[in-house]
Amino acid sequence: MNDAAVVRGQSFLDELAVVSKESASCAPWPDHPEPLPNALLPVEPFDFELVPETLRPWVCDVVERIQCPPDFVGVTVMAALGIVIGRRVGVRPKRRDDWTEYGNQWACLIGRPGVLKSPAMSAALAPLHCLEDVASRRYVAEKAEYDAAAQIHAMRLDAQKKSIARQLAENPAASVNFESILEPEAPGMRRYLVNDTTCEALLEICRENPKGIGAYRDELASLLQSLERDGQEGSRGFYLTGWNGNQPYVADRIGRGRNLRAEAVCLSVLGSTQPGRIAGYIRAATQGGAADDGLIQRFGLLVYPDVAGEWCNVDRIPDSDAQRKAFALFARLDAADPLGDWGAEIVTGHDNQPDFRQPPFLRLDEAAAEHFLEWRIAYESDLRSGHLHPAVESHLAKYRKLVPSLALLCHLANDGKGAISDSAMLRALAWAHYLRSHAERAYALGTGDDLDSAKALLKRIRHGEVADRFTARDIYRHHWSMLQTPEDVGNALSVLGEYGWVRGVTVATDGRTKTVFEMHPDAQP
Repeated sequence: MNDAAVVRGQSFLDELAVVSKESASCAPWPDHPEPLPNALLPVEPFDFELVPETLRPWVCDVVERIQCPPDFVGVTVMAALGIVIGRRVGVRPKRRDDWTEYGNQWACLIGRPGVLKSPAMSAALAPLHCLEDVASRRYVAEKAEYDAAAQIHAMRLDAQKKSIARQLAENPAASVNFESILEPEAPGMRRYLVNDTTCEALLEICRENPKGIGAYRDELASLLQSLERDGQEGSRGFYLTGWNGNQPYVADRIGRGRNLRAEAVCLSVLGSTQPGRIAGYIRAATQGGAADDGLIQRFGLLVYPDVAGEWCNVDRIPDSDAQRKAFALFARLDAADPLGDWGAEIVTGHDNQPDFRQPPFLRLDEAAAEHFLEWRIAYESDLRSGHLHPAVESHLAKYRKLVPSLALLCHLANDGKGAISDSAMLRALAWAHYLRSHAERAYALGTGDDLDSAKALLKRIRHGEVADRFTARDIYRHHWSMLQTPEDVGNALSVLGEYGWVRGVTVATDGRTKTVFEMHPDAQP
């Protein structure tokens, strides 16, 4: 704790004490203190129009049957589209520039326990699980063929070696011909989702799946916190690299070999968490240190919806037609040829020759490009206005990738071919407007400390953990969560004083004065 923090915290206490001393000496307590306000900022409700038309009936059916917030299903579906499309095709938002983004998404669903986050994600990820089942069965068949071919290859090599050995035994100076025998290529298993895996294992999976992979954690905060531990700096850097979607990654480890290279790491990250857990992480990320590297800001598909409305018992057969069409769409996207089916363009290298090592790309059509530019002019101006909290500013800065990548997903999900349509771009811009309100609510959990600190202190008071008369030092010496510094405690007492829960009285002790706080009778346990 530095001197500046002590001074700032004490200034709040002094100001409150002056006001409270006057009120305490001449006025009784109010009958009842005012309730502390709800700290949650309002958010945009989810509109099913955000979902591509081809998937909308299925999403509506899932939401109705589960009775969960539609945000959870809609966001998970968009993340699933990002996984299946991955880095097989990029989007170039400018008309001539080579700036390219890819469709992988990072999604975080925030909600209290029991609001059906997990069932919503499970239902929305069902098409990917179906694709995984198909890929697994195909791999088993291909692996059996490979094993048989590998045995034959080994026997041919052995026979050739024995033949050469016999020739050399008869005539050491004989001219022998060691023919190259083509070794069969081992099959790879297409992966879509991984759950609990180390960074080293994930790197191996990414090497085998250059199209992209999704990392799914039901409790996302545990993953984020694990990346903060000492010795996990490399893992954290790996995830940061994977967000971009097309950057190579090389690991050199003693015991694991050198130059373990993935030509491109394309990671989608998806999971859920609770408000309290993500609030602590956001708070740590906005106060500097290891967590302040932009990891949390990469979760563009971050939602914290209201859970409102009447619950209705829905017990009916799922809409099989909508489900079949949704699953067929994912299978079609997974099998698509970017050049033939999507009309993508081949990348031209620095030598003006086709570069087939890079994924092909799509551009925006004229109307989509106009709408994107119009949005970006206002967006870049807002980022530079200085009125945004630095953490929110960093989060919104990632929308440069989010908007064009969502337009790409919407375009392909609606069976688009060629330049990305204006309707896909307008839907992506609607997503950005909706998601911004949810990001602002989530970041307010970690940056709106005054009210949170006041609520934390009031909770301690009501539980009988604070004496009837107390000083600020009595509070912050406990190092309770949200109340660890004089500034935290000063802010909390200032808010509680404003709403009539506490008042400060200046008392003389041994020729000095100190501020003692009293609690309203309604606050006492």
